[in-house]
Amino acid sequence: MSTSKPRRSPKPQERQRDPDRTRKLILDAAAAEFAAHGFAGTRTGAIAARAGVNQQLIWYYFDGKEGLYQAISERWRQRESELVTSDTPLPEQIRRYALEALNNPDGVRLLAWGGLEYTGPEDDPDQAPRAERLQRFIDQVRAQQEAGRLPAEMDPACLTIMLVAAAMATTSLPHVIEGVCRVDPRAPEFVHHYAEQLAVLARLLGLDPP
Repeated sequence: MSTSKPRRSPKPQERQRDPDRTRKLILDAAAAEFAAHGFAGTRTGAIAARAGVNQQLIWYYFDGKEGLYQAISERWRQRESELVTSDTPLPEQIRRYALEALNNPDGVRLLAWGGLEYTGPEDDPDQAPRAERLQRFIDQVRAQQEAGRLPAEMDPACLTIMLVAAAMATTSLPHVIEGVCRVDPRAPEFVHHYAEQLAVLARLLGLDPP
């Protein structure tokens, strides 16, 4: 995901902007563009146009597209820390992640694009933090397994991957959902229903706390 371009300081009138507001405008625009086109297909000019700022401000604040992508990843990590805590039951965690299709659709689409564009860990700035976050979930699943609530033959890591994929299904598999369920996969009513069904599945698997 490397890209380079000479960095130019913004003009004096540009520096007079509220920097926090400008950064947020750029981040919001970048999230929408990355979600729509992926990293490779996104252009900084399109981000700047959507944000209503000079393109050079992207370089000034984020040092280019790669730095901006990393900032978006960091914002998702902050969002995730607010979404679930260490004492949130696993079925509820899964339900909340599934509801991100409504509450944070760009974040879910960005995660899906990250998978489609994945070429290796060296081009994945969020890999280590993501693996650390998922490891906490895996450890919780393993604890339930050790307590006898989950079959011994189930691999906690593989189960975690399955549940992550399932939570993203309304974003990653809308065509399958519409064909099978005959509903708009992005309709709030269905997303809520689907999230509840995932929580039911998690409870049936034995992922409820004792």
